[in-house]
Amino acid sequence: MQPGYHPQQQPPINNNMTMSIVAIFLFWPLAIPAIINASKVNPLLQQGDYAGAQAAAAESRKWSKWALIAGITWYAIFLVCCALGGLGALMSGGSGNS
Repeated sequence: MQPGYHPQQQPPINNNMTMSIVAIFLFWPLAIPAIINASKVNPLLQQGDYAGAQAAAAESRKWSKWALIAGITWYAIFLVCCALGGLGALMSGGSGNS
């Protein structure tokens, strides 16, 4: 290395661990790969593998987004079905006295 030479610092990479943990509460089957990839980012950065860390972060973000979309969709369908079931009970009399 030459005197006065400073290696270029790479910008920090967001490992998306927070989004992955939130996603596990919504749809855990897709959130598990998100957490696994998020946990790879920091060790790859420490090893100097910036490209590998970026790839792991991108995979984590992808799986987290899919888990969030699937979880929100699942809960929305569940709420609509419950609301329609309750509405159907109200419209049919719902009291159970015949």
